[in-house]
Amino acid sequence: LTIDNLLSAQLVLADGSQVTASADEHPDLFWAIRGGGGNFGVATEFTFRAHPLETIVGGPTFWAIEDADELLSAYREWLPSAPRNAMGFFNFHTIPPVAEAFPEELHLRKVCGIVWCIDASDEEAAKAMEPMLSIAEPLIHGVQRMPIAALNGAFDGLYGPGDQWYWRGDFVREIPDAAVVLNRKWNERMPGFKTGTHLYPVDGAVQDVKVEDTAWAYRDATWSQVFIGCDPDPAKVDAVRDWTRGYSDALRPYAAGAGSVNFMMDDEGQGRVKATYGSNYPRLQQVKKQYDPENVFRVNQNIEPAE
Repeated sequence: LTIDNLLSAQLVLADGSQVTASADEHPDLFWAIRGGGGNFGVATEFTFRAHPLETIVGGPTFWAIEDADELLSAYREWLPSAPRNAMGFFNFHTIPPVAEAFPEELHLRKVCGIVWCIDASDEEAAKAMEPMLSIAEPLIHGVQRMPIAALNGAFDGLYGPGDQWYWRGDFVREIPDAAVVLNRKWNERMPGFKTGTHLYPVDGAVQDVKVEDTAWAYRDATWSQVFIGCDPDPAKVDAVRDWTRGYSDALRPYAAGAGSVNFMMDDEGQGRVKATYGSNYPRLQQVKKQYDPENVFRVNQNIEPAE
Protein backbone atom coordinates (compact mmCIF):
# COMPACT_ATOMS: atom_id res chain seq x y z
CA LEU A 1 0.00 0.00 0.00
CA THR A 2 1.07 3.59 -0.52
CA ILE A 3 0.55 4.20 3.20
CA ASP A 4 3.10 1.50 3.95
CA ASN A 5 5.70 3.56 2.11
CA LEU A 6 4.87 6.88 3.73
CA LEU A 7 7.79 8.12 5.87
CA SER A 8 6.37 11.45 6.99
CA ALA A 9 3.76 14.08 6.22
CA GLN A 10 3.38 17.76 6.96
CA LEU A 11 -0.11 18.75 8.03
CA VAL A 12 -2.09 21.88 8.86
CA LEU A 13 -4.33 21.04 11.81
CA ALA A 14 -7.80 22.34 12.60
CA ASP A 15 -6.39 25.08 14.86
CA GLY A 16 -4.09 26.32 12.09
CA SER A 17 -0.89 24.94 13.55
CA GLN A 18 1.55 23.00 11.38
CA VAL A 19 3.08 19.69 12.39
CA THR A 20 5.17 16.90 10.92
CA ALA A 21 3.84 13.40 11.49
CA SER A 22 6.29 10.52 11.36
CA ALA A 23 7.45 7.55 13.40
CA ASP A 24 9.40 10.00 15.59
CA GLU A 25 7.13 13.07 15.60
CA HIS A 26 3.44 12.84 16.53
CA PRO A 27 3.52 9.06 16.00
CA ASP A 28 -0.14 8.71 16.97
CA LEU A 29 -1.12 11.12 14.20
CA PHE A 30 1.22 9.33 11.79
CA TRP A 31 -0.54 6.06 12.63
CA ALA A 32 -3.97 7.61 12.04
CA ILE A 33 -3.31 9.27 8.68
CA ARG A 34 -2.12 5.97 7.23
CA GLY A 35 -5.63 4.86 6.35
CA GLY A 36 -7.73 7.39 8.25
CA GLY A 37 -8.33 9.70 5.31
CA GLY A 38 -8.74 13.46 5.60
CA ASN A 39 -10.05 13.40 9.14
CA PHE A 40 -7.09 14.94 10.95
CA GLY A 41 -5.74 17.82 8.90
CA VAL A 42 -4.69 19.09 5.49
CA ALA A 43 -1.57 17.38 4.21
CA THR A 44 0.75 19.79 2.42
CA GLU A 45 3.78 17.53 1.89
CA PHE A 46 4.53 13.81 1.81
CA THR A 47 7.85 11.97 2.03
CA PHE A 48 7.73 8.47 0.57
CA ARG A 49 10.05 5.50 0.38
CA ALA A 50 10.63 5.12 -3.35
CA HIS A 51 10.96 1.92 -5.39
CA PRO A 52 12.59 2.64 -8.76
CA LEU A 53 10.73 0.92 -11.59
CA GLU A 54 11.02 1.92 -15.23
CA THR A 55 9.11 -0.63 -17.27
CA ILE A 56 6.62 -3.43 -16.68
CA VAL A 57 4.79 -5.95 -18.84
CA GLY A 58 1.24 -4.67 -18.77
CA GLY A 59 -2.02 -3.90 -20.48
CA PRO A 60 -5.46 -5.46 -20.84
CA THR A 61 -6.67 -8.88 -21.90
CA PHE A 62 -10.39 -8.89 -22.70
CA TRP A 63 -12.60 -11.96 -23.13
CA ALA A 64 -16.25 -12.34 -24.08
CA ILE A 65 -18.48 -11.81 -21.08
CA GLU A 66 -20.04 -15.20 -21.82
CA ASP A 67 -16.74 -16.75 -20.63
CA ALA A 68 -16.77 -14.82 -17.35
CA ASP A 69 -17.88 -17.64 -15.04
CA GLU A 70 -15.04 -19.89 -16.11
CA LEU A 71 -12.49 -17.08 -16.11
CA LEU A 72 -13.38 -15.57 -12.74
CA SER A 73 -13.47 -19.05 -11.20
CA ALA A 74 -9.94 -19.62 -12.49
CA TYR A 75 -8.76 -16.15 -11.49
CA ARG A 76 -9.84 -16.56 -7.86
CA GLU A 77 -7.43 -19.50 -7.65
CA TRP A 78 -4.67 -17.98 -9.80
CA LEU A 79 -4.27 -14.65 -8.03
CA PRO A 80 -3.46 -15.85 -4.47
CA SER A 81 -0.92 -18.32 -5.84
CA ALA A 82 0.71 -15.96 -8.34
CA PRO A 83 4.24 -14.65 -7.65
CA ARG A 84 4.27 -11.25 -5.97
CA ASN A 85 5.80 -9.55 -8.98
CA ALA A 86 2.77 -10.57 -11.11
CA MET A 87 -0.38 -8.50 -10.61
CA GLY A 88 -3.59 -8.40 -12.59
CA PHE A 89 -6.93 -6.95 -11.58
CA PHE A 90 -10.08 -8.62 -12.87
CA ASN A 91 -12.65 -6.35 -14.45
CA PHE A 92 -15.94 -6.14 -16.32
CA HIS A 93 -16.29 -3.36 -18.87
CA THR A 94 -17.70 -2.41 -22.24
CA ILE A 95 -15.28 -1.90 -25.12
CA PRO A 96 -15.37 1.88 -25.70
CA PRO A 97 -16.04 3.18 -29.21
CA VAL A 98 -12.47 4.40 -29.71
CA ALA A 99 -11.32 3.56 -33.23
CA GLU A 100 -7.60 4.10 -32.65
CA ALA A 101 -7.58 1.75 -29.65
CA PHE A 102 -10.04 -1.06 -30.38
CA PRO A 103 -11.32 -2.87 -33.51
CA GLU A 104 -14.63 -1.40 -34.63
CA GLU A 105 -16.37 -4.79 -34.57
CA LEU A 106 -15.77 -4.93 -30.80
CA HIS A 107 -17.06 -1.45 -30.01
CA LEU A 108 -19.70 -1.46 -27.21
CA ARG A 109 -19.30 -5.19 -26.64
CA LYS A 110 -19.51 -6.20 -22.97
CA VAL A 111 -16.40 -8.03 -21.83
CA CYS A 112 -14.55 -9.34 -18.81
CA GLY A 113 -10.82 -9.08 -18.52
CA ILE A 114 -7.58 -8.70 -16.63
CA VAL A 115 -5.39 -5.61 -16.65
CA TRP A 116 -1.87 -6.89 -16.06
CA CYS A 117 1.11 -5.26 -14.34
CA ILE A 118 4.10 -7.61 -14.11
CA ASP A 119 7.58 -6.63 -12.96
CA ALA A 120 9.51 -9.37 -14.76
CA SER A 121 11.20 -10.31 -18.01
CA ASP A 122 8.97 -10.88 -21.03
CA GLU A 123 9.47 -14.62 -20.68
CA GLU A 124 8.62 -14.66 -16.96
CA ALA A 125 5.57 -12.49 -17.59
CA ALA A 126 4.29 -14.83 -20.31
CA LYS A 127 4.69 -17.76 -17.92
CA ALA A 128 2.79 -15.95 -15.18
CA MET A 129 -0.14 -15.11 -17.50
CA GLU A 130 -0.36 -18.51 -19.16
CA PRO A 131 -2.75 -20.14 -16.64
CA MET A 132 -5.35 -17.47 -17.38
CA LEU A 133 -4.69 -17.14 -21.10
CA SER A 134 -5.26 -20.87 -21.57
CA ILE A 135 -8.83 -20.75 -20.20
CA ALA A 136 -10.50 -19.16 -23.23
CA GLU A 137 -9.56 -17.36 -26.43
CA PRO A 138 -9.21 -13.62 -25.75
CA LEU A 139 -10.94 -11.04 -27.90
CA ILE A 140 -8.01 -8.68 -27.26
CA HIS A 141 -4.60 -9.31 -25.72
CA GLY A 142 -3.06 -5.84 -25.57
CA VAL A 143 -0.10 -6.68 -23.35
CA GLN A 144 3.38 -5.32 -23.98
CA ARG A 145 6.38 -3.88 -22.21
CA MET A 146 5.74 -0.26 -21.30
CA PRO A 147 6.73 2.45 -18.82
CA ILE A 148 4.80 2.07 -15.57
CA ALA A 149 3.44 5.61 -16.10
CA ALA A 150 1.88 4.54 -19.41
CA LEU A 151 -0.20 1.89 -17.67
CA ASN A 152 -1.20 4.24 -14.86
CA GLY A 153 -2.54 6.74 -17.40
CA ALA A 154 -3.87 4.32 -20.00
CA PHE A 155 -7.55 5.06 -19.36
CA ASP A 156 -7.31 8.77 -18.57
CA GLY A 157 -8.68 9.79 -21.95
CA LEU A 158 -11.82 7.71 -21.52
CA TYR A 159 -13.00 9.42 -18.34
CA GLY A 160 -13.09 13.17 -18.89
CA PRO A 161 -14.50 16.16 -17.03
CA GLY A 162 -18.27 16.25 -16.61
CA ASP A 163 -18.93 12.53 -16.19
CA GLN A 164 -21.65 11.56 -13.72
CA TRP A 165 -20.16 9.26 -11.04
CA TYR A 166 -21.49 6.96 -8.36
CA TRP A 167 -19.14 4.58 -6.54
CA ARG A 168 -19.40 1.74 -4.08
CA GLY A 169 -16.82 -0.76 -2.86
CA ASP A 170 -16.22 -3.83 -0.74
CA PHE A 171 -13.25 -5.78 0.53
CA VAL A 172 -13.39 -9.40 -0.59
CA ARG A 173 -11.65 -12.40 0.94
CA GLU A 174 -13.09 -15.16 -1.25
CA ILE A 175 -15.23 -15.34 -4.39
CA PRO A 176 -17.73 -18.24 -4.05
CA ASP A 177 -19.57 -19.67 -7.03
CA ALA A 178 -22.71 -17.64 -6.29
CA ALA A 179 -20.67 -14.41 -6.40
CA VAL A 180 -19.07 -15.47 -9.69
CA VAL A 181 -22.51 -15.80 -11.29
CA LEU A 182 -23.85 -12.57 -9.79
CA ASN A 183 -20.87 -10.59 -11.06
CA ARG A 184 -21.54 -11.78 -14.60
CA LYS A 185 -25.30 -11.23 -14.44
CA TRP A 186 -25.04 -7.68 -13.15
CA ASN A 187 -22.41 -6.74 -15.71
CA GLU A 188 -24.45 -8.20 -18.54
CA ARG A 189 -26.81 -5.30 -17.86
CA MET A 190 -24.30 -2.48 -17.41
CA PRO A 191 -26.24 0.75 -18.09
CA GLY A 192 -23.49 2.42 -20.13
CA PHE A 193 -20.04 1.86 -21.63
CA LYS A 194 -18.27 3.66 -18.78
CA THR A 195 -19.73 1.52 -16.00
CA GLY A 196 -18.18 -1.70 -14.71
CA THR A 197 -16.33 -3.27 -11.82
CA HIS A 198 -12.72 -3.89 -10.80
CA LEU A 199 -11.36 -6.47 -8.37
CA TYR A 200 -8.05 -4.99 -7.21
CA PRO A 201 -5.64 -7.42 -5.52
CA VAL A 202 -4.67 -6.31 -2.01
CA ASP A 203 -2.84 -9.42 -0.88
CA GLY A 204 0.90 -10.12 -0.97
CA ALA A 205 3.05 -7.43 0.66
CA VAL A 206 -0.05 -5.76 2.09
CA GLN A 207 -0.41 -8.70 4.45
CA ASP A 208 3.16 -8.40 5.75
CA VAL A 209 2.05 -5.46 7.91
CA LYS A 210 0.02 -6.04 11.07
CA VAL A 211 -3.55 -4.71 11.26
CA GLU A 212 -2.73 -2.60 14.32
CA ASP A 213 0.34 -0.99 12.72
CA THR A 214 -1.74 1.44 10.63
CA ALA A 215 -5.34 2.61 10.63
CA TRP A 216 -6.17 0.46 7.60
CA ALA A 217 -7.97 -2.59 8.97
CA TYR A 218 -8.51 -5.12 6.16
CA ARG A 219 -5.09 -6.64 5.66
CA ASP A 220 -6.64 -10.10 5.52
CA ALA A 221 -8.59 -9.21 2.37
CA THR A 222 -7.59 -10.57 -1.03
CA TRP A 223 -9.33 -7.97 -3.21
CA SER A 224 -10.83 -4.52 -3.01
CA GLN A 225 -13.81 -4.46 -5.35
CA VAL A 226 -15.10 -1.19 -6.77
CA PHE A 227 -18.50 -0.90 -8.42
CA ILE A 228 -18.16 1.85 -11.01
CA GLY A 229 -21.20 3.84 -11.99
CA CYS A 230 -20.30 6.42 -14.61
CA ASP A 231 -21.96 8.08 -17.59
CA PRO A 232 -21.47 11.41 -19.37
CA ASP A 233 -25.25 11.94 -19.74
CA PRO A 234 -26.89 13.67 -16.72
CA ALA A 235 -30.19 12.07 -17.75
CA LYS A 236 -28.75 8.66 -16.82
CA VAL A 237 -27.85 9.57 -13.23
CA ASP A 238 -30.67 7.50 -11.76
CA ALA A 239 -29.93 4.47 -13.91
CA VAL A 240 -26.23 4.58 -13.05
CA ARG A 241 -26.86 5.02 -9.32
CA ASP A 242 -29.53 2.31 -9.16
CA TRP A 243 -27.35 -0.19 -11.01
CA THR A 244 -24.38 0.49 -8.74
CA ARG A 245 -26.44 0.19 -5.58
CA GLY A 246 -28.28 -2.91 -6.73
CA TYR A 247 -25.07 -4.62 -7.83
CA SER A 248 -23.17 -3.87 -4.64
CA ASP A 249 -26.15 -4.87 -2.47
CA ALA A 250 -26.39 -8.20 -4.29
CA LEU A 251 -22.67 -8.94 -3.69
CA ARG A 252 -22.51 -7.64 -0.11
CA PRO A 253 -23.41 -11.01 1.51
CA TYR A 254 -20.16 -12.38 0.03
CA ALA A 255 -17.97 -9.43 1.06
CA ALA A 256 -15.74 -8.98 4.09
CA GLY A 257 -17.94 -6.41 5.84
CA ALA A 258 -16.59 -3.05 4.67
CA GLY A 259 -14.97 -1.32 1.73
CA SER A 260 -12.37 1.28 0.86
CA VAL A 261 -13.28 4.81 1.88
CA ASN A 262 -12.10 5.84 -1.61
CA PHE A 263 -15.17 4.09 -3.03
CA MET A 264 -17.67 5.14 -0.35
CA MET A 265 -20.44 7.60 -1.15
CA ASP A 266 -22.07 9.72 1.53
CA ASP A 267 -25.28 7.71 1.86
CA GLU A 268 -23.94 4.51 3.44
CA GLY A 269 -24.14 5.63 7.06
CA GLN A 270 -21.83 5.95 10.05
CA GLY A 271 -22.02 2.23 10.71
CA ARG A 272 -20.29 1.58 7.42
CA VAL A 273 -17.47 3.97 8.37
CA LYS A 274 -16.98 2.22 11.71
CA ALA A 275 -16.94 -1.17 10.00
CA THR A 276 -14.25 0.07 7.61
CA TYR A 277 -11.84 0.66 10.50
CA GLY A 278 -12.91 -2.32 12.60
CA SER A 279 -10.93 -2.71 15.81
CA ASN A 280 -8.89 0.40 14.95
CA TYR A 281 -11.90 2.74 15.16
CA PRO A 282 -11.74 3.49 18.94
CA ARG A 283 -8.08 4.47 18.68
CA LEU A 284 -8.87 6.67 15.68
CA GLN A 285 -11.55 8.41 17.74
CA GLN A 286 -8.98 9.19 20.43
CA VAL A 287 -6.56 10.66 17.87
CA LYS A 288 -9.42 12.64 16.37
CA LYS A 289 -10.29 14.03 19.81
CA GLN A 290 -6.70 15.15 20.31
CA TYR A 291 -6.12 16.78 16.91
CA ASP A 292 -9.62 17.81 15.78
CA PRO A 293 -11.93 17.82 18.82
CA GLU A 294 -14.53 20.05 17.13
CA ASN A 295 -14.67 17.79 14.08
CA VAL A 296 -13.76 20.58 11.68
CA PHE A 297 -12.68 18.00 9.10
CA ARG A 298 -16.06 16.27 8.74
CA VAL A 299 -16.99 16.53 5.05
CA ASN A 300 -15.63 13.04 4.48
CA GLN A 301 -16.11 9.46 5.61
CA ASN A 302 -16.10 10.85 9.09
CA ILE A 303 -14.33 9.56 12.17
CA GLU A 304 -16.17 11.12 15.10
CA PRO A 305 -14.11 12.37 18.06
CA ALA A 306 -14.24 10.26 21.22
CA GLU A 307 -16.56 11.67 23.86
